[in-house]
Amino acid sequence: MAGVMLYDYQLDAVKRMKIGCILCGGVGSGKSRTSLAFYYKLYDGEVNTENYVRMTEPPDLYIITTARKRDTGEWDEELAHFYMGTAPEHDIYEHKVVVDSWNNIGKYVGVKNAFFIFDEQRVVGSGKWVKSFLKITKENEWILLSATPGDCWTDYIPVFIANGFFRNRTEFNNQHVVYSRFSKYPKIDRYLNTQRLVRLRERILVDMDFERETVSHHENVFVDYDKAQYLQICRTRWNPWEDKPIETASEFCYSLRKLVNSDRSRQQEVRDICMSRPRVIIFYNFDYELDILLGLNYGEGVEVAQWNGHKHQPIPDGDKWVYLVQYNAGAEGWNCIKTDTIIFYSQNYSYKIMEQAAGRIDRLNTPYKNLWYYHLKSRAGIDLAISRALSSKKAFNERKFYGE
Repeated sequence: MAGVMLYDYQLDAVKRMKIGCILCGGVGSGKSRTSLAFYYKLYDGEVNTENYVRMTEPPDLYIITTARKRDTGEWDEELAHFYMGTAPEHDIYEHKVVVDSWNNIGKYVGVKNAFFIFDEQRVVGSGKWVKSFLKITKENEWILLSATPGDCWTDYIPVFIANGFFRNRTEFNNQHVVYSRFSKYPKIDRYLNTQRLVRLRERILVDMDFERETVSHHENVFVDYDKAQYLQICRTRWNPWEDKPIETASEFCYSLRKLVNSDRSRQQEVRDICMSRPRVIIFYNFDYELDILLGLNYGEGVEVAQWNGHKHQPIPDGDKWVYLVQYNAGAEGWNCIKTDTIIFYSQNYSYKIMEQAAGRIDRLNTPYKNLWYYHLKSRAGIDLAISRALSSKKAFNERKFYGE
């Protein structure tokens, strides 16, 4: 049996990894294989050898990932390199391998003496997933994988607790958080003793020193919008589609975005790009955008497929196709090396999701050197505000925009 092969930067990461760490690598850097290599070496396997070296009594392996990665079998492909699989006939060891989604993490509370790989980091906040994660980590060995591990110190609280740095969230807050005295809701004013937090983060974060061979070209494509109607909505706070007053910040932003994103000039730019690029992935946010995109004429012989909450269609195999993907449903957990082009029909509020979406075509095994990203946006206030937030690597705040 052939041995397990790793790139130099992956091998370097494996050597620096330890139980309870966060493996941090850019989208498409090969975190899945690197994490399996750590598990493999932990139980006496050897990498970069001519012949496969068997592990010694490896424990059960549980991989918690996105529903799409589970359903498409992406992890099964990686497991095959180590002669393991979720099906017993594909595994040379007498252990159990389970690949499941974060939605089902609660099922594995109570599992003991196993090894967990938590893929696409979801342990932020204090919800059910975090509670299940903390219970699992008390009884098992584990590591986390993430392309974007945390925006602020509170994002690291669950991992800090799981590593034993703090007993609970209250202890972290008492030692490191100062809340604003003048806010109507709990709002962090500043952090204390951040030098210690930096040291703790450095103890658990393992960065993959990955240099991409691809060159990403991000082009802003500015389109028009109905300025008079836009100002009318801003001035009257009236929803023209439902013919009623706008009551919330979310409804206000949604109304402005619907007006801006439905402009014919935006649709024309999509057609123009698709006429010059034979295979294109288009990311969008809302169902009305999907209706617009499905109604466009992309040219003769162009196959159109979609992945969203309504349909889970595979990427077409032909020479000409358009693949419509809703951000929340398909920004992560899959990849495509059949195209070099992505159109962002509208911007998502989260820079993390935008980064994950861009990574769908930026993979280690892509045959393309140059990758093209077209960001469709207008010069309307709502689009410019979202762009500023994304440029600052922050999530867009609807309430703040509504109050401006």
